[in-house]
Amino acid sequence: MGTAIDYQKLMTEIVFINLPGPQEPQPGMSGGELLHGFLAELKRAPDASTKAFIDSVAAKWSVRFREGGK
Repeated sequence: MGTAIDYQKLMTEIVFINLPGPQEPQPGMSGGELLHGFLAELKRAPDASTKAFIDSVAAKWSVRFREGGK
């Protein structure tokens, strides 16, 4: 017999990606800086369907992009 109540734990933490990010990878960048540039570049995708996909994945993973780092 199953339990009377099923529940799902939801992640409540939000990760903020400050825009703009680095334009190009540079020697000596940390992993965090490389990831920041990579994610910022995804957000700059020119194609509407790509932007919609990035926005849907970001929402699923509680990632928010913010302009000017504020």
